[in-house]
Amino acid sequence: MIPQIAFYLPLIVLLLLFLASAIKVLREYERGVIFTLGRFTGVKGPGLILLVPMVQQMVRTDLRVVVFDVPPQDVISHDNVSVRVNAVIYFRIMDPERAIIQVEDFLGATSQLAQTTLRSVLGKHELDTMLAERDRLNSDIQEILDTRTDPWGIKVANVEIKDVDINETMVRAIARQAEAERERRAKVINAEGEQQAAAKLLEAAVILSKRPEAMQLRYLSSLNVIAAEKNSTIVFPFPIEFGRFLKGRGEEGKG
Repeated sequence: MIPQIAFYLPLIVLLLLFLASAIKVLREYERGVIFTLGRFTGVKGPGLILLVPMVQQMVRTDLRVVVFDVPPQDVISHDNVSVRVNAVIYFRIMDPERAIIQVEDFLGATSQLAQTTLRSVLGKHELDTMLAERDRLNSDIQEILDTRTDPWGIKVANVEIKDVDINETMVRAIARQAEAERERRAKVINAEGEQQAAAKLLEAAVILSKRPEAMQLRYLSSLNVIAAEKNSTIVFPFPIEFGRFLKGRGEEGKG
């Protein structure tokens, strides 16, 4: 009995090793790129996969979205400002065959392409554009990456610029620029108010000049306002018509 067990034991071990190398199980989000004697023969999965040991090999690929953090990049903007920018990229494999065959390391290739594209695109824009129009820049970078990675069977779903870091000197310069802009707007608004007030005063002068009695009523209205404030100084308007009357009487006396 023992000699028989010793005879069959190596066969059982070989059978188990054969089954272990022949049977593969792929999860729902995985695919297997199959090579038979070095030649591509298809993509299989998910589920149970049977391979011919020593003849067929399988390369696993993950179809889930990959989140890749682009390292901070030193960028010189179009207006010669040095900034450090980092971003995050979301992409996934759409064609496992091309992702394995067309490029040696699709993760490394996508990473390097993302870094160079980030520097290239942002270098064409000024600092104000980087800070205010991130959505448009994200769209431009995503479109370029998606076009260049399409031959590798990769789809770039989204690109987000995370941080735009500038040095302390430039931060102070931007603060001074913002302060000067606010002062400019205040002066413009004040000048526009003076212009509108002058226009209204001119219209009022034209209306009052048509009837001398209206000017006298305006004097009385001003006196009423001043008296309501309880000031110690009393202002009494001198009628223009009375001044003209006295002037006329004086000329008659001289004649």
